Amino acid sequence: MALEEQVVDLLIEKGYRISFAESCTGGLCCGTLVNVTNASKVLDVSFTTYANEAKMEFLGVKADTILKNGVVSEEVAYEMALGVAAAAKSEVGVGVTGVAGPGGGTEKKPVGMVCFGFSINGTVQTYTKQFGELGRNQVRKTAVEFVFQTLIELLNNT
Repeated sequence: MALEEQVVDLLIEKGYRISFAESCTGGLCCGTLVNVTNASKVLDVSFTTYANEAKMEFLGVKADTILKNGVVSEEVAYEMALGVAAAAKSEVGVGVTGVAGPGGGTEKKPVGMVCFGFSINGTVQTYTKQFGELGRNQVRKTAVEFVFQTLIELLNNT
C-alpha cells in the first residue's frame, strides 16, 4: 500500500483531519494525498504559501521568526504547521519550507535543504533534511515522501 494511502487510512481510523502549508513543495503533498480514494474524509483545506507575506497572512508566521531564523528554518516550519492546523481547524498540520534549487542555496542553507513541521493536536515535531542537489523536482518529490513516512510514524505513536 502506498504511503499516502496508509496516511489516509490512519487519519480516518483516528478521526483526524489534515491540512498542509507548503512552500518549496508547491502543493505536491496535498496533491499526493488527494490521489487517494477517501481523501475527502480527511482534508478540507491546505495552503501553498510560497511568499513570506503569504506565510504571515494566512498561517500566522511571525515576521520576527523569519527575520531571526530565515524562511527556511525549523522555526518557520513549526509556525507553518501550527498555523495551518489552526486556520483549517484540523488535528494535523504539516509545514514544509526549503530550497528546492537549482539556485537559492547558501553555505548554511544549501540546495536540497528542507525543513518540516508536524503538528498533531497542538504538539509539534520539527525536522531538517539535507536531500542534496538532486534537481528541483526530485528534491520536492523526496520531501513529499519524507512527509508521508513521518506522518505514518507520528500517527502510529499518537
